[in-house]
Amino acid sequence: MPATHQLNATPATVRFGVFDASYNPVLEVESGDLVVMQCVSGGPEVMPDPATGMLPPPALAAIHAAGLPRLGPHIITGPVAVKGAMPGDVLRVDIEKIEFGADWGFCGFRPLGGTLPEDFPYKRMLHIPVDRAARTGTVPIGGGVTLPLSPFFGVMGVAPPAEWGALSTKEPRAHGGNLDNKEIGEGATLFLPVHAPGALFSAGDGHGVQGDGEVCINALEMCLTGHFRLTLIKGEKLLYPRAETPTHYITMGMHEDLDEAMKKALREMIGFIASRTNLSPADAYQFCSLAVDFHVTQTVNGEKGVHGLLKKGLLF
Repeated sequence: MPATHQLNATPATVRFGVFDASYNPVLEVESGDLVVMQCVSGGPEVMPDPATGMLPPPALAAIHAAGLPRLGPHIITGPVAVKGAMPGDVLRVDIEKIEFGADWGFCGFRPLGGTLPEDFPYKRMLHIPVDRAARTGTVPIGGGVTLPLSPFFGVMGVAPPAEWGALSTKEPRAHGGNLDNKEIGEGATLFLPVHAPGALFSAGDGHGVQGDGEVCINALEMCLTGHFRLTLIKGEKLLYPRAETPTHYITMGMHEDLDEAMKKALREMIGFIASRTNLSPADAYQFCSLAVDFHVTQTVNGEKGVHGLLKKGLLF
């Protein structure tokens, strides 16, 4: 019988901006277990004025007070080891539920960051109230614009290969990480290639809502709690993250050159289709042009992203 584990965000269970295969797991689970993982977002420098009434949750305040070493921009909870996971395996991450962890979030930009740093060479930060019951956020622009929320985790990943050393959470890579893919929300499944014993899964960078591109640097950054079911798949070869929703199969490509990211996502989709059907790569290439949608995931993380969406039922 699969077990359920609660993993709260504390100074002992989070890392600030870093993936590293050398980290010991903060929790070890059996394949198929559910981990309810509390994730918090934002460094002290982006917190709102307390006079607004928007206060950091106690877990986030405690992490700030601890003064943890910091490499990248995201606070990630974990890593969680899955017993028996070894390099060459695949970790299946089913995102069964996402809960809001705060009544506000933030979105900002700064000099030298974002998609148009030459147009916006200054700092600006918006703090956005969230109505958890209504699942909306009100952006304080133009008299107030209310957006329906669609939460997901910007960062989900396993440990990178040991020889890569410590990696910033900013750049998404073959281990996953800062994918910033809004399709991988509640009800979706993420597949990650395992590079280290135990897989060592971590998550964070909660987003209340995001547009494809995430152009100004970030989305509605906020605290979320995710219900992640972690299942080990043996004997399935996977070199790059893939995902699945109730309606679509998703491939991804990341590269500092957006053209190369597109090529990677396309090659991944061609390979995926060829592996599931009797279609040749040439057949799959033409089918992609006819029926697969390719979206710009994000353009702000150094390694830009493209994801391809194949509607279920068209081929299998």
